[in-house]
Amino acid sequence: MSNDAATGAPTLDGPQQEPPAHGLGASLPPADARAKTEGTFPYAADLWAEGLLWAAILRAPHPHARIVSIDTAAAAEMPGVRAVVTHEDVPGDSAYGRRVADRPVFAADVVRHHGEAIAAVAADHPDTARLAAAAIAVEYEVLEPVTDPEKAFAAEPLHPDGNLIRHIPLRYGDPAITGEVVVEGLYRIGRQDPAPIGAEAGLAVPRPDGGVEIYTASTDPHTDRDLAAACFGLAPEMVKVVVTGVPGATGDREDPGFQIPLGLLALRTGCPVKLAASREESFLGHAHRHPTLLRYRHHADAEGRLVKVEAQILLDAGAYADASSESLAAAIAFACGPYVVPHAFIEGWAVRTNNPPSGHVRGEGAMQVCAAYEGQMDKLAAKLGVDPAELRLRNALATGDILPTGQTVTCPAPVAELLTAVREYPLPPLPKDTPEAAWLLPGGPEGAGEPGAVRRGVGYALGMVHMLGAEGADEVSTATVKVHDGVATVICAAVETGQGFATLARQIVQETLGIEEVHVASVDTDQPPAGPAAHGRHTWVSGGAVERAAKMVRTQLLQPLAHKFGMSTELLQITDGKITSYDGVLSTTVTEAMDGKELWATAQCRPHPTEPLDASGQGDAFVGMAFCAIRAVVDVDIELGSIRVVEMAVAQDVGRVLNPAQLATRIEAGVTQGIGTALTENLRTNRGVVRRPDLTGYALPTSLDAPDIRIVKLVEERDVVAPFGAKPASAAPVVTSPAAVASAVRAATGRPISRLPIRPQAAVAAP
Repeated sequence: MSNDAATGAPTLDGPQQEPPAHGLGASLPPADARAKTEGTFPYAADLWAEGLLWAAILRAPHPHARIVSIDTAAAAEMPGVRAVVTHEDVPGDSAYGRRVADRPVFAADVVRHHGEAIAAVAADHPDTARLAAAAIAVEYEVLEPVTDPEKAFAAEPLHPDGNLIRHIPLRYGDPAITGEVVVEGLYRIGRQDPAPIGAEAGLAVPRPDGGVEIYTASTDPHTDRDLAAACFGLAPEMVKVVVTGVPGATGDREDPGFQIPLGLLALRTGCPVKLAASREESFLGHAHRHPTLLRYRHHADAEGRLVKVEAQILLDAGAYADASSESLAAAIAFACGPYVVPHAFIEGWAVRTNNPPSGHVRGEGAMQVCAAYEGQMDKLAAKLGVDPAELRLRNALATGDILPTGQTVTCPAPVAELLTAVREYPLPPLPKDTPEAAWLLPGGPEGAGEPGAVRRGVGYALGMVHMLGAEGADEVSTATVKVHDGVATVICAAVETGQGFATLARQIVQETLGIEEVHVASVDTDQPPAGPAAHGRHTWVSGGAVERAAKMVRTQLLQPLAHKFGMSTELLQITDGKITSYDGVLSTTVTEAMDGKELWATAQCRPHPTEPLDASGQGDAFVGMAFCAIRAVVDVDIELGSIRVVEMAVAQDVGRVLNPAQLATRIEAGVTQGIGTALTENLRTNRGVVRRPDLTGYALPTSLDAPDIRIVKLVEERDVVAPFGAKPASAAPVVTSPAAVASAVRAATGRPISRLPIRPQAAVAAP
């Protein structure tokens, strides 16, 4: 595939074919697109119920403190207040966590991060609830916070099991080997926030049987249900999570820290309770990308071929474990990047601090190391006097090569092909070729700089991500397909987060059964589990389950006809709602063949198992991998340090294009998110206290910051173990684009650029 010159959208090379109107390969629009654009789509913040109460949460003003006392009397006596709950009112487990149950529902004895929940209030008006929460008197003994992850090893334990969450020492090859050329670097990655366009919200409704229903934008409803039920002291079947519209998600969309207090208040009051978080509360309450410190030493021979990589990687998990173990595993496994490295010695740690909690954000672990190893490749190229793209090509990974974890790359890995595609794509015209008045200066449309101070830089980056869960995660999803009266319905607990699963499910059924009208049922925990919406799981696992169920229904549909005409079902095909045989003897419509019957089938998809990394960081930890190459072009004002990204040329390994328009949108969104990581997004703290937790203090890239994004090539080399041969597409550009921007700024300024986001003082050219 290449780009349409006018739109940048992917187009097929060679003779153009009319795209299908439906099914796989069609640019089918999302079913909810119209409602979302018109503002009528129902999000959790829009929900209402008879007798509704409003919730508010009191949050700690300190990053580290001992709680001396909590007095709720003044709040409870306020008119309109119906309930006040603290740690004493949690009937079940007092703490929760996906791997380690270390995060309390409400802080009891000690506060471990700024914004930690202390208590919650339910009242008949949102203002009353907020005033009552503020009226709760908490006496704190302020403690010295642990905010430097390097000092966390020797600091007083923040939890009974200490500050170290996980340590992975990867050992691969001969430690005594050295290269003729050695480069070293120290890199720092900031704290990126998922910053969903809609803040957390939910509605909890008590049930007559003593249970509760929680309506919220969960991306992993069954896990959230189980965690909440344990804290409520209820059996899981007594708690139901109903997924509402998801207003943006690039990780764990809804932290249980918002849902559990909501459910407790509903159970306590016997009334529906609603919570709509402010933007500040959203920043303080949910998890962020891990800030990371990385030390690297690369060894190469005189030709630039890598000999050995040594690295130390330190992830700041913040106050609680959350997804830090998984993030560290990805960082260690991909620490050398998509390059052939015969010897690698990587040491990695994830530690607790009193900083804001870190967790799952798209491309976790892989993004941080990509910025570091690509910085090293630029250093190596400069030291050898070799073109940076050429150096990368000499070391590019391919199918059949072995990762430093000992895992053989069995999936398609067209790394060299991707890099060649972006390298050969024509560069945008230089600013000097346009009139000075038409220049887009760094710093925005009204940039203060002078054209003479602007330098253009071109940089490259190669990134890789793993697909699905890792290290022995039981990846499974279940789906049901029903057909009646010419209409198909898909029932699957895979949450549509904007990644396009609902559209893909419709396309699969259209392709398999020839039925154009396909509906995807809303998601709740009465359905069998489908797992979290992360690492492209639902494209692979849930899409695979839908495909298997649809094929089972297809067999049910075709078997009677095949038996009647004395032929195998494989000799029958369904196209555009018609069933025909290979010899033309049989020709009928799907509706006629159904004859008023209802057909249905349920199926599961479970990819081949993986294994945890062992004591030396070895093991087949991943089901598969996806790769991306990006060339960034930037203009830098070398006097002011302001940066404008001019163009991002992207080549990506996608396996198979299932929906061209949707795929292009996902790649463009991923690139833009990565530009935010590179240039603007950093949730800053001062001794553990979050500074300016709002969308003016935390700068997201806007449409004015988005450059021309050119999808140069989509490599469709199908992964034989993946349903439809497709690979997830969103995470790879998120991982790769920050490193590409940093590489381009290095080229423009001659500065090392070792910190993300890039600060203006770092982009001022060396004297």
